[in-house]
Amino acid sequence: MDNLAYQEPPRVERIEGKTYLMSPRPRMPHNRAGFNIANIFANYLKGKTCVAFGDGTDVFLDDENWYIPDAMIVCDRSIIKNDGVHGAPDLVVEVLSPSTAKNDRGPKMRHYAEAGVKEYWLVTPTEKLVEVYYNAGGHFEIHETYAIYEDWELRQMNEEERAAAKTEIPVSLYDDFFVSLEDIFWDVDAFQ
Repeated sequence: MDNLAYQEPPRVERIEGKTYLMSPRPRMPHNRAGFNIANIFANYLKGKTCVAFGDGTDVFLDDENWYIPDAMIVCDRSIIKNDGVHGAPDLVVEVLSPSTAKNDRGPKMRHYAEAGVKEYWLVTPTEKLVEVYYNAGGHFEIHETYAIYEDWELRQMNEEERAAAKTEIPVSLYDDFFVSLEDIFWDVDAFQ
């Protein structure tokens, strides 16, 4: 469309004081994984204090660092303002893309931890892999890695290895909140 009134403003993030244009809209596997996670969070949190957000909500950690995560949970409603979240969410999900993985694993991960984010997920839709990190005094430590295995991979595992393959991610904010890997990666390959 040539009419600028119908065009969206560019999406930007600020990392360590430098403004970055967000990469082009993510590919379908990235979009589906982020959308699925945000929906899972929202459905579980309905009627609870914590609130789920999907892609498109700004997080302002400080003047030098503001991001747009793929999904998040915020339990302190006082930091939710009209223009975004001002402070640390409780849980942040970043779905990795080749163009963003370096920042998601580097400065963004570090700043989220320093700001007090309790739990950080890095999701790789092409591998159907989720890395879960917990905050340990201002830095993240890997808690667990979850993956959906192909049938051929399962056949190569022994019985003990197959039994150890976890299929649900416990969300540390609630004792009874578990997210199925099948639900996270539902339909991510449908639009190849």
